[in-house]
Amino acid sequence: MNCRFCKNPLEYELINLGMTPLANSYLSQKNLHNEEKYYPLSVMVCNKCFLVQLSEDATSPENIFSDYVYFSSYSQTWMNHSEDFSKKMVDKFSLNQNDLIVEIASNDGYLLQHFIDNNIPSLGIEPAANVAKTAEERGIKTVNKLLPKKLSKILRKNSFRHSKSL
Repeated sequence: MNCRFCKNPLEYELINLGMTPLANSYLSQKNLHNEEKYYPLSVMVCNKCFLVQLSEDATSPENIFSDYVYFSSYSQTWMNHSEDFSKKMVDKFSLNQNDLIVEIASNDGYLLQHFIDNNIPSLGIEPAANVAKTAEERGIKTVNKLLPKKLSKILRKNSFRHSKSL
C-alpha cells in the first residue's frame, strides 16, 4: 500500500487494533441480536511525509457518517478549550471580518461559533448530515460533504481569504 498523499510505500504500522466496530455506531434495542459489523483498524505512518492513515479503506464515508452520534459541544471542557483557542488565534493572527476560518470536520460548530461571535466569517465542512444540520441551526454556514475537491481549489486559490465564490 502507498501513502494517500505522497504515494511513498507505507512500511510502518503505528498501531493495529484488529477488527473493530465503527466508533459511535451503537446498536439499537431491536438490533442487539443482529451481528455487528467489524472492520480492520490498522494505522500506518508514512516515513516520507508523516501522514498518519488507515492501512485500508474498510468502509465508505457514507457508512461512517450517516448518523453520527458524537457532538463536540457535549463536552463543556472541550467548549472552554475551543473558546480559549479561538481568542488566541484571533489575537495571534489579527483576524477580522476580511478573513475566512474554514474548519474541516467541523462537527456541530463547537469551534466556529466563537469566530462568528467575533464577526469573523466562518465555514464548516462536515460529512455527517445530522451534525451539520445542528451547526446550520446555530447559524454556522456548513457544507455537508467530505471536503469537496472543487471547494478546496477555491479556498487554495483565494489564499483562504473570504470569497464571494463560496
